[in-house]
Amino acid sequence: MRAVLVGDPRDRARLRQSLALSQIDIVGEAATVGLARAAGHHADAFIMAVPPRGQDAPASEPMTPREMDVLHLLAEGLPNKTIARRLGISDQTVKFHLASICGKLGAQNRTDAVRLAIQRGLIAV
Repeated sequence: MRAVLVGDPRDRARLRQSLALSQIDIVGEAATVGLARAAGHHADAFIMAVPPRGQDAPASEPMTPREMDVLHLLAEGLPNKTIARRLGISDQTVKFHLASICGKLGAQNRTDAVRLAIQRGLIAV
């Protein structure tokens, strides 16, 4: 996979080092996603380099595979009913997963959940 690293230079350096043995080909770096897109790199993904969590940051519980499915569709801007149809589950089950996602991320709402998930590298847009 070809990827562009996005974030602060120190955080990008730390991420670059951690990806050194992976099969990810780093084709560029930028401070923001907007700058990365403007640079015109031919990449499959943008990987957000975020600062390491401080000791006072809450530990997050890992997402279940289904929560990750919901989170990816949420990041696409889909409403609950469409997410439910795509995953073959009920609207209520989507609401349950969203509540769990928000709780695990410490998010106030669905937009905040997507923002935090991107910052933590759980999803890329």
